[in-house]
Amino acid sequence: QVQLVESGGGLVQPGGSLRLSCAASGNIFSINTMGWYRQAPGKQRELVATITSGDSTHYADSVKGRSTISRDNAKNTVYLQMNSLKPEDTAVYYCNLAWVDATWTYDYWGQGTQVTVSS
Repeated sequence: QVQLVESGGGLVQPGGSLRLSCAASGNIFSINTMGWYRQAPGKQRELVATITSGDSTHYADSVKGRSTISRDNAKNTVYLQMNSLKPEDTAVYYCNLAWVDATWTYDYWGQGTQVTVSS
């Protein structure tokens, strides 16, 4: 069983910064992709950023230049550093871990952590 535990959310003023963390535990395949998604009230869940086990990254246009995703493979942990936060970044942020093998796609989600950007 794989578990993802997020931390680091909270209330921040516009222009501020936050660092989200997500620690994965369990039976995890070493070649995988970890990422962050977010869901604002009344909106669909959307991709924020992903990073592969080989450190290849991808960002949504809405956060590009303001956010940095990184990971520590030894700790199975992924981080999201968010700077210059805007009110529109307010959402529940979810951590994701995924990989594929010959027969199955494995896809795991954390419980989510609230990020609120407000003055």
